[in-house]
Amino acid sequence: MTVLLVFLGGAVGAPARYLIDRFVQRHHDSVFPWGTLTVNLAGSFVLGLLLGAGPALGLPHEVTVLAGTGFCGALTTFSTFGFETVRLLEEGSTGKAAANAVGSLVLGVMAAAAGHAVARLFT
Repeated sequence: MTVLLVFLGGAVGAPARYLIDRFVQRHHDSVFPWGTLTVNLAGSFVLGLLLGAGPALGLPHEVTVLAGTGFCGALTTFSTFGFETVRLLEEGSTGKAAANAVGSLVLGVMAAAAGHAVARLFT
């Protein structure tokens, strides 16, 4: 059952990642990976929200597996983040690569903490 829930969440999260990434990137005339940053921050926020609200709302483990592991796991992408950072380095965009690496990690943790804090405020 757990594998099926992860699969179902991923079946929604992966296309969402692609569509959001393309939408955001299309609106930026830059080599900076704004689309990947957006999906990673959104996924971090949603996961923080889910994990912050889960215990107070008594969410079943299955909801966390479906939405957290499946959806958020497929929505976010560490491999693309890593690849795009290396690509920026190869192109000589050292500052953008550093901003992507540090910004993604710091902002990702902050987004998860913000989601968790918001959930705790309302539960």
